[in-house]
Amino acid sequence: MSQKLSREDLYSLEKYAEVRPEFRARIMQHKQDRRVPIGPNATLHFEDALTMQYQVQEMLRIERIFEAEGIQEELDAYNPLIPDGSNWKATFMVEFPDENERREQLKRLLGIEKHVWVQIGDLPRVTPIADEDLEREDEEKTSSVHFLRFELTPEMVQAVKEGADIAMGIDHPNYTHTVEKVPANVRDSLAKDLA
Repeated sequence: MSQKLSREDLYSLEKYAEVRPEFRARIMQHKQDRRVPIGPNATLHFEDALTMQYQVQEMLRIERIFEAEGIQEELDAYNPLIPDGSNWKATFMVEFPDENERREQLKRLLGIEKHVWVQIGDLPRVTPIADEDLEREDEEKTSSVHFLRFELTPEMVQAVKEGADIAMGIDHPNYTHTVEKVPANVRDSLAKDLA
């Protein structure tokens, strides 16, 4: 399911209020299969049409948006985060519970988003294209949230479809962690993003 969302895919505000508890439970379960912690302070949340539908529905609900133009603006904002069949798209979060520590660490971790990688089987590592929507760091510190796109070659897509292991990691000088092999439930979920 890598197609973009349209208004037809969305619930009305009224209908969403009815189905939200059950829809939310389904999304939380789905997100478990699309989450990869890398070390103690960084997590990749892989997005797809379902996670983005949830984001859009929640935004419409919170903002009470029901006009066509407003709905289209939300779709235009979130559709680019849905994978296109040859890539994975992820929200990358750098998390430190203590605010002061977070501020210090985000200075130390400048550029971390360019040091995230995925590797399929023995094929070369892929580093992401980061923050295409807007710049999320300055000269002094990085952001705690980045949007990443991992472009895969046809050979990599084929390998995932055939069950190859997927490794992920970060090789920033101040934060180096590796996940040797993502769990099968995550691997299978990510395989569905690929055409």
